[in-house]
Amino acid sequence: MAEQQMLGSRMSLILDDGVDETSGKQLFKTKGFNNVKTSATADQLYAIATAVTGLQQRPLVNVERNDESEITEV
Repeated sequence: MAEQQMLGSRMSLILDDGVDETSGKQLFKTKGFNNVKTSATADQLYAIATAVTGLQQRPLVNVERNDESEITEV
């Protein structure tokens, strides 16, 4: 049997950076936050993301969470 231990978590805000004039493709900027509490819920992270986005010039497109875990045999 294996056991998972959460080592760390990172949150990224994906922000709208407009449209490329030559290609017409949507552009995005990413703001990353390390050392997010591993016990933080999705609601808590979204609340923080929307609060921080209020300080940005670009509108929020998406919030991503990346967790790092270690899996060991018990």
